[in-house]
Amino acid sequence: EITELLILSGARVNAKDNMWFTPLHRAVASRSQDAVQVLIRHSADVNARDKNWQTPLHVAAANNALRCAEVIIPLLTSVNVSDRGGRTALHHAALNGHTEMVNLLLAKGANINAFDKKDGRALHWAAFMGHLDVVSVLVSHGAEVSCKDKRGYTPLHAAASGGQIAVVKHLLSLSVEVSMHDRPHQHCAAPCTHPPPHDSPWLELLMLTVCCLSLTVTRVT
Repeated sequence: EITELLILSGARVNAKDNMWFTPLHRAVASRSQDAVQVLIRHSADVNARDKNWQTPLHVAAANNALRCAEVIIPLLTSVNVSDRGGRTALHHAALNGHTEMVNLLLAKGANINAFDKKDGRALHWAAFMGHLDVVSVLVSHGAEVSCKDKRGYTPLHAAASGGQIAVVKHLLSLSVEVSMHDRPHQHCAAPCTHPPPHDSPWLELLMLTVCCLSLTVTRVT
């Protein structure tokens, strides 16, 4: 085992590179369970943070390193540690569509309604990225389907703004709230010429979708 040989030859287990990644961060990103186990056996810091304040568990969640996460989690006091953006490992797993990782984290005590610095929940990110399986898992475990971020977006609005029709249909089947009464005219970066009235929630959702899809077309062309 090269990793162990290097450590026994004097390599520092918790050395950091220019991004503050430790060997454990790198091993997890590579999904190398064997390397992770060797590093931990030689006292690798499972709570080490990189420049974005991400721990090896954040990296495992983002890269779907399920076996590595299973090794690391028992050594942690909490799976709900936030990175610089306020995101937990569950946020990263949901954002990247890793259903098995989401299930593992929930089973190990992840806060399903934890919010990042913009009040985004894991459900917001899964909905925006169109990860229907993750959305279904989160909802079945009690995620708040009508929660709002700092823009006033619910997961339904996030799905609509991302053009994720399957997720939109699924959330609508749950009879979630459609309107955005908190900030009705700030739906996307491009201004809407005719903001919808407060009493037209369906039109509001449609305007949000069209507005954001128009932005996408503009950027592509």
